[in-house]
Amino acid sequence: MTVSNVEVVLAELKAMDEIGLALVISRSGMHIAGEIPEHVHAETFVAMSAILLGAAETATSEMKGDLSHVEIHLGTKTMLLTDTGKKGLLVVSIDGDVTPETLKKVKQHAKELIRVM
Repeated sequence: MTVSNVEVVLAELKAMDEIGLALVISRSGMHIAGEIPEHVHAETFVAMSAILLGAAETATSEMKGDLSHVEIHLGTKTMLLTDTGKKGLLVVSIDGDVTPETLKKVKQHAKELIRVM
């Protein structure tokens, strides 16, 4: 994995008008790439994001299903978390609600991150 390849994919995501934040973190909760918002405690933010996705995957597996993604609605924004394979996860902040087209684009970028990671 090269961080520069990951950064290229994140830059493509951030070029989308509705995307405010895009970062990749490890499954253990370590920051890999992308900018963390200034107003958040970085270590807590990435660790809790990893825990949220991991918990959702565990709950989903108990129901014999596969997790697509996690959405967290924050009033005017939505935080979307999805896996990027065994090594990490993608955290994206979206202005407003997640549209099917936006979800499709984020998932395509997540697949590209799986390839470059």
